[in-house]
Formats: sequence, C-alpha cells, structure tokens
Amino acid sequence: MNSDLADITVLSVEQAVAAPYLSSRLSDAGARVIKVERPEGDFARGYDHLVQGESAYFVWLNRGKESVRLDLKSEADRQMLTRMIATADIFIQNLAPGAIDKLGFAPAELRARDPRLITCSISGYGLEGPYRDLKAYDLLVQAESGLSTITGNEYGMARVGVSVCDIAAGMTAFQAVLQALIGRMKTGHGRHIDVSLFHALADWMNVPYLQYVYGGKEPARSGLNHPTIAPYGAYTCRDGAAVLFSIQNEREWANLCREVLRQPEVATDPRFVGNSARVQHREALDAIVTAAFAAADRPEMIERLERARIAYGRVSSMADLAAHPQNRFVTVETPAGPVRYLAPGARIDNQDPEFGAVPALGEHDAALRSEYASR
Repeated sequence: MNSDLADITVLSVEQAVAAPYLSSRLSDAGARVIKVERPEGDFARGYDHLVQGESAYFVWLNRGKESVRLDLKSEADRQMLTRMIATADIFIQNLAPGAIDKLGFAPAELRARDPRLITCSISGYGLEGPYRDLKAYDLLVQAESGLSTITGNEYGMARVGVSVCDIAAGMTAFQAVLQALIGRMKTGHGRHIDVSLFHALADWMNVPYLQYVYGGKEPARSGLNHPTIAPYGAYTCRDGAAVLFSIQNEREWANLCREVLRQPEVATDPRFVGNSARVQHREALDAIVTAAFAAADRPEMIERLERARIAYGRVSSMADLAAHPQNRFVTVETPAGPVRYLAPGARIDNQDPEFGAVPALGEHDAALRSEYASR
C-alpha cells in the first residue's frame, strides 16, 4: 500500500461524493482518514444497494477509512470532534455553507488555534456570492454551469452520465490539498481551501466559454460527432455495433477513403477537400460514411481502420467495459465481502495498488471514542 502520506491524519465531516472523493484519494496515498458520519450514516450509503447490498458510490469512495458516528448537535460529541481536530493535519467538511461555523468549527478559528492545520470546505457555489446558499446537486450544477447546453445532440440536451461536477470538485480539492501540504513543508503554515462544484466545473468549461466570449461562437450540441472536425464521430456497423473514428489530416482522409470506405474518388471530391469543406458539407459526407459502415460488421471495419492507421474507439456498452481487455482492477474489502472494481488511472512503478477496507456504519465508533476520550 502507498505510504507517501503515512504521517498525515485527515478528519473529514463528509457526505455524498465530492468530499469523500478527496479524502479517499488521501487515504489511497497512505493518510489516516477518519470519516465523521451523522448518526444515521452518510446518505450515500443508501444511493443504491447494487454492490452485494452496498452502494456503488460508497464502495468506490470510502475505501481505507475509519468511520465514526457523531451527533454534532450533542455537546459531548462536539467536544470529541474538537479533540480529534487537535490531532489532525487536514480538516475537510462539505456541510451546507455556514453550517460548520454554527457548530463551532469555523475553519478560520481552527487555523487560528493551529496554524499548521489545512482546512478544506467543499460547497455547491462557494462561500460567497448571491448563489452561496443554493442547494447544489450534481445535475443541477451541470445545468447551471452551461455543461448541459453543450452536451447532447440536435434533438436536445443530455446529462453527462456520471457525477462529473462532484468528481471535478473532488479532484480540484485533492490537487489543492496536496499543494497545501507542499507549501506547509516550506513555510510551516497551513491554509484554507475553498472549492465548489460550480467553480470546479466552470474551469472545465473554459474552452467553450473563450470561444463564445472572444469568438462569438455558440457551441453546438454534436452528440458523438466532433463539432469542428469531420469526419470525427460514431457510425453504426451492419451488426448494430458502433465505432467512433477520427480524421486529423489529409493523409488520413485519403487513407480512409481508400482503405476503409473503399471509395478513393471521394478523397478528391471538391466538397470534401480540406477539413473546413468537409465540415461545411457534413450531411453529404455522413451519408457516404454511414452507408459504408452499414455494409460491414464492426470487426471488419476495425480491421480496415487499423490497416489505414486511423484512430478509432469502439462505442462500448457496460458489458463491453466489464469485459474490456485493457482493464486493470483492484479488490477492496467491504462489509458485504470483497468487491472488485476498476483501478485508478495512475499506476506507480508498475505496481498494482492495494487499498484498505470500506467501513461499515459505526464500525470504528468504539475504538475511536476510546482513543479520543482522554486526549
């Protein structure tokens, strides 16, 4: 198991996705992570019961943590949290804006008592501004940030299929916390980090934003087609399976026409000479490509694409993903037994990662209450 952060203690008053993403990655790096749950537990435990009775999100984002239930309306439990924070290097919370302050744990006050402490607050819209107190769930922020406007096709908008705003916020927070740890090594001082779902996703929206503000270009919803390159999209083969391919230059365009479409004359058709012309005549071009792909099964079309050295990707179903030959997996213990799931994207020194178990609700209550009772 990774031990880079083995001397770091993280205390996280967390729920749902964004803050647990951050703390899970710190745990993966070897930090001791103590997850503070409400008495009834993190509500993400009940998002579904599809993983041997456990929630998919909870199993993914809570490996390697210790869990303790605290009722922060109780003076005794607030005193325990105070003792726990006194031993922490990092304090994370994603309650509603202002809620942690009302409970007596305002990050500024915590850091005044312990200047080495790194605090991180994750919220929907940030801790200031007119939308500060709005409720913010992932799909709401997909809409509010403009992501929905550029996602989908000509028939309408669509939700990104995973909780991309929550995950973006968790990733942003992880980067900022690691930077804060490096900064503390140099200065001896911690810092406060404020991350919101809206601002994390807004950063990801900068390309369409800049295109609109400076170029007056309203991004079109293109489905599985690239908005400014053609052909670059998904086409269905005779067997009903689809393949998505990309043309990046005129050499590849000529190879596609000759080797894949088997219509070399199309390469020199004046309507399709140069990417700008192909985009302008996309409808006519798509008709030719669609007909060619519909005449052969996907394995044959992939063979042609490989022979022509054209970049492609299969449009995978969940069944395709589950059986994908490129997958790497990790196995994690859960209250319901071992669960195997897709490994994180980074692999270090060619080693498969190992992770701690997902805690049951209340699993570490007694041990943690005993540990911090006398501090």
